[in-house]
Parts: sequence; structure tokens; C-alpha cells
Amino acid sequence: MRANLIAGLDIGTADTCAVIGEVSGDPRRPVLTILGVGQARTGGLRGDMITNIEAMTESVRSTVKEAELMAGVSVDRVFAGIGGDHVRASTSMGVVAVSADEVTPDDVERVHIVARAVALPPDREMVHAIPQEYRVDNQAGIKDPLGMSGVRLESEIFLVTAAVTAGANIRKAVNRAGYRVQELVLEPLAGARAVLTEDEKEVGVCMVEIGASTTDVACYYEGKLRHVSILPFGGATLTTDLVRGLSLPYAEARKAKEHHGTAFAQLVDPRETVEMPGASPGQTRVIARELIAHILEQRLDEMFGMVQQELNDQELLDNLGAGIVLTGGTAALPGIVELAQQIFAAPVRMGVPAEGLAGLADAVARPRFAIGAGLALWGADRFQETGEGASTLTSGVLTKLGTWLKEFF
Repeated sequence: MRANLIAGLDIGTADTCAVIGEVSGDPRRPVLTILGVGQARTGGLRGDMITNIEAMTESVRSTVKEAELMAGVSVDRVFAGIGGDHVRASTSMGVVAVSADEVTPDDVERVHIVARAVALPPDREMVHAIPQEYRVDNQAGIKDPLGMSGVRLESEIFLVTAAVTAGANIRKAVNRAGYRVQELVLEPLAGARAVLTEDEKEVGVCMVEIGASTTDVACYYEGKLRHVSILPFGGATLTTDLVRGLSLPYAEARKAKEHHGTAFAQLVDPRETVEMPGASPGQTRVIARELIAHILEQRLDEMFGMVQQELNDQELLDNLGAGIVLTGGTAALPGIVELAQQIFAAPVRMGVPAEGLAGLADAVARPRFAIGAGLALWGADRFQETGEGASTLTSGVLTKLGTWLKEFF
């Protein structure tokens, strides 16, 4: 039985994605061998609000089962993503006196506890407390203070909190599907883990993950996470614009976006047309493809402008030496990189999961799998650091039995 299976679960507004992999390689640079991928339409979600827990449970169950079938293994726990405009991020500082002549693991643990000791309202829960850097006496910018001489140890921690009900509903849906949430992971951090390199994080980079209903932003500079935000617009916003602009049903507008949409109108031949449903059943009408592109470009221009304003407000735009990395399902639109380059006036590339992956890596080498693959990579990192978080076949059977019993009694 494999004792190092990791599963990532991305419950998106439009699609639910599961990625199962096996951890191997050097503990400092683990390799995740992709074994199976599952994908299904998400049910029971409207935006970030859960409207039907049973439909959401079925989406989770069918997605993970599909990934298990492809992988030929069973898992009992998942690293699940959490996002939405309820997420809050902040920086906290901790200070302690060094207990001996040099910094020990106990000192590091104490300074982390002090930095994490913030008052949270009853409706908020801590999702992450990520050490950013340390300061020993007057020396700043330290990544690992162990063994250094000094009398005063400071730590900068990046704290992420979320609504208690959001996390509880994700855990409930996963439990009812017969699995367990090993850890909730903020979706922008998972996406960044999959598509950003360490060199990019050093020189400055911003990941923009455009999902169905939200756009995740994660910025790094000098190897530190500088800013995280989740903006309330995404691919569904583009589809709604096509519904209004072309007088189409929502399903047809989504097809028009996916099959005929282009983010940069200059790339479309003005003479090209497409057939769309007419006002009456059985009727069709001809629409210029350039019109579809203009509608999409105008909305994306506004969306990228809001991201740019967010970066300006945080005084980060001038520090992005590696530019912008686009990912997420909507980032697959043709011409979106060219449009982003024009708006941000910075280098822009498409981000797909690749680094640290082996096996069926081609199966997740698309922008839409950035968060799912990133969650699995996050789990691989945790397994290498702590030895926890991996699934085994035996424990999977026992855990699933336990979750089923919990639902009935």
C-alpha cells in the first residue's frame, strides 16, 4: 500500500477538480507524480454562497471518485481550497527574548505563538499563519534564525482568516462525500504554488487567477508574500455581459465565450461571423465575431484595471520585475495575454502547473487546474515537512466508514 498519496480538491464555482499524486524525491524539493485527475460541474453553489449542500457533496464525491479511478488508488483525505470575499489577510509581528546564547527551535516556536496571538471574532477562524522573515537583534531579512547568536528574536507572520461557516460547509460536504479535509488552503496561495517559480518570487511577481466568479491575486517580492486579495468578478461576469449584449440565454452565451470568444478584438477578422440562436425556437442569426470580442475586451479591460489599482494601492506595481502571471479557467481565452500586456505595461505570461510535477503532468498542464494542482503540491510540501497529510488505503476505508457513521448518528 502507498503511504504517500496526496489529494488536492478545488471546489470552484463552475467546476470541481481533484488531483491525486504520489510524493517522492528529495525532501527539500519534493516531486509530485500525478496519478489521477477528476473534474465535474459544481452543484449547489451560486457565486460563493452554498445553496444546496447535497448537490455540492455529490460534486465532490463524483470528482474524487473519477480521480481515484484514473489513479487506481483510494484516498481518505484531501487538501481543500477556500476562497471568497470573506477572506482577510494581515501581517502580525512577534517578539521574544532568546533563551540561551543562540536561537533554538523552542525560541522560534514561542515567537510564532506570540505573533499568532491575535483576537478573532467568534465568526472567524485562522486559516494560515505563514512566517515571512525573522529579525535577530538588528539584523533583518533572515529566513532561518536557528543557531544565530542574539538576545532578541522577532518574527513577521502573514495571517489569513476566513468565515467559520465557509470552512464548516466545505468540511461538511467533503465529510458527507466520504472523505476528510486534512487542511484548508487559501486558493490564491495554492495557485501561486503551482505556477510561480522561486526566482520570480524573488524579483517580484503577481499571480492573477481568473476563476468563474472571483479573481485571486497573490503578489511576491524578495521571496515574501506581500499581498493577497480575492476580487468579486471572473468568467461569469463576461458571460453575463454576453447575455445582455447579445440577448442570448446564459448557456448559449457561455458557449459563445468558450468557442468564439477572444479577449483582444484586434486579433479578430472583422469579416468573420458565427451563427447564434434566434429569438424563436429553431431560428438562427448571424453575429460578427468581432462584436463578441469587443464585449469581452471591454469587461476584461475594466477587470484588469481594478487589479492594477489594487497593486497601485499596495505600492507593488513598480516592484514586479517578473511581471504578471495569468492563470485560471478564464485565462484560456485567446488574446488575453496581449490585452494584459497592453494594460499593465509589464511582462505577462500564461501560468500552467509544471514545476515539481511528474507522471501524468500533462493532464494538469492547463490554467484551469492551477489551484487543484497547487493544493496537491501544498499537501506534498506539508507531507515532506511533517510526515502528515498523506492517505493510505487502510486508513481511507476506516475514515470513510467513520464519516458515514457520523452522518447517520
